[in-house]
Amino acid sequence: MLQPKLVSVSAAGPLRLRLVYETGEEKLFDVSPYARGSWYGELQDPAYFRTVRLIDGGAGIEWAHGQDIAPHELYELSRAVDGPTDSD
Repeated sequence: MLQPKLVSVSAAGPLRLRLVYETGEEKLFDVSPYARGSWYGELQDPAYFRTVRLIDGGAGIEWAHGQDIAPHELYELSRAVDGPTDSD
């Protein structure tokens, strides 16, 4: 299944991302299973984690040192946002 394009991404608390898609869907993604080892472990630093940004065209997300998560995983493994998150 093709997922819709992302229009925004932001940190929504420790190791959580708020994802907004072109369809208007808002989802919350748990990054904690990925934040291990020397490469992805850097995401455990809250200041660095908050630097997440969209890849041009809304195809995905990335951090400054190149960490990323596959767009289909972001979409399929996230849950709908029902209310405010920790960052609100």
